[in-house]
Amino acid sequence: MAIANPVKFIQEVRAEVSKVVWPTRREVILTTVMVFIMAALTAVFFSLVDLLIRSGLTGVLEYFSG
Repeated sequence: MAIANPVKFIQEVRAEVSKVVWPTRREVILTTVMVFIMAALTAVFFSLVDLLIRSGLTGVLEYFSG
């Protein structure tokens, strides 16, 4: 196994990082808001599904319990 040259490694890392296209502040804020909105919608959806299943199961259990 060859020993890597640390100076060459740092130079290559800097070259690769310079190729990265960083998002603008507006893009970061917009995507963050979209993530929060989608998380809230998902939470509401699963809460409604849970309520529906719980109501149905309670009804079935009450029907068969007498």
